[in-house]
Amino acid sequence: MSARTTTAATGGSETAEISRTRLDRIHRTGSVVIGLGLWVFAVLGFVQRLDFFSTMGEPVLGLSSNGLLSVVSVMSGAILIVAGVCGGRTASTIEMVVGALFLLSGLANVLVLDSALNLLAFRMPNVIFSLIVGGLLLCVGAYGRFTGRLPADNPYNVERGRSPEDAEGGEFARIGGNDLDNSTSDQVAATELAAAERAVAEHRADPELVAAVRRLDAIRRPEDRIHAWAERNR
Repeated sequence: MSARTTTAATGGSETAEISRTRLDRIHRTGSVVIGLGLWVFAVLGFVQRLDFFSTMGEPVLGLSSNGLLSVVSVMSGAILIVAGVCGGRTASTIEMVVGALFLLSGLANVLVLDSALNLLAFRMPNVIFSLIVGGLLLCVGAYGRFTGRLPADNPYNVERGRSPEDAEGGEFARIGGNDLDNSTSDQVAATELAAAERAVAEHRADPELVAAVRRLDAIRRPEDRIHAWAERNR
């Protein structure tokens, strides 16, 4: 690999680290904010000294609550806050698990409204709130982690055994219906070209590298661009 492409690949690693930091911040912030919101709801319930097992409940922030629901809210909030403190990857996983539990809680409790089995004193606003919070936790936890197509510098590509450079090369290998993975030279060229084009797009490539990439502008087919890049120094 040439020095120019090595520089581009190094820049790609820096971009991957920025992507990881941004995702971690989103996952951790979402986990802590929602956890704190649950704590506020729980504390207001404790302040009112709610009956622990009342199935009727008392109004708290427009929702119905009892002592048991306050305890559950404290525990749920604590789990989310601790997950957010531990790190983005942990927060993402916990958010999706807790989010799924909130959705299940909303669906299960709607079946026991106004019955002796309504141990958490749910009312319809509680059901709606539980579904909304569950969906929100799932969305925040899955953001950047489970999508139709992750970008090459997404940190979760590494979890799947793919480095950013491999992901970029693999993207080129699928275009045009040609299996470039069977050709080492083509695969290396695809990786180098992807890194070079990324460096040019992010304005951190030297003039010589920019000129080399611009010379390929007239070539439309991706596989032809890869072959041309591989042959440029031969």
